[in-house]
Amino acid sequence: MDRRREHGHTHHGHDHDHGHDHGHRHDHGHDHHHDHGGPGHNRAPERPVAQWQTPHSPGEQPPAPREPDLDKVEAAFIDGFIDAPDPVSFLRLGRIPFEMIAADGAKLNLLRVEIDALADVGSLTPHLGGGSFRYDPLPASLVSHRRRLRFVYFDGEKLRPLTFTDVRAP
Repeated sequence: MDRRREHGHTHHGHDHDHGHDHGHRHDHGHDHHHDHGGPGHNRAPERPVAQWQTPHSPGEQPPAPREPDLDKVEAAFIDGFIDAPDPVSFLRLGRIPFEMIAADGAKLNLLRVEIDALADVGSLTPHLGGGSFRYDPLPASLVSHRRRLRFVYFDGEKLRPLTFTDVRAP
């Protein structure tokens, strides 16, 4: 039995063994070089491979890791806040600042906590070309319910609604 045919294939008129080590070497009888560039005869990329992580310069602080399951924490916060006998103490327990400095340097003061109940009861589908759309009411089984939490701060001139993620004290 020819082992070259058992684990290889014919390429450019001759057989190749693809790295299967059978304890012996096959000589093709000619001097022919293949630049495989990687597994499976792939060529080396024409451009550098993309790096998915953001490179950090030396001395730069990496960003703080995001709190896991923050959406679930926010949902629990909403449930607790609605039923809290002392909402001010509940805000303190949730590490929600009553005063904070915004990214633009403005001093913010917490005035209100808003919790909205939302239900999506219809669907819009744009027609080809985008000039019009089709509206369809959703059946009860597809209606989605959610709540939206906002913390409304005053910056000295106007109200600024911020999300739970925006206001979480580190």
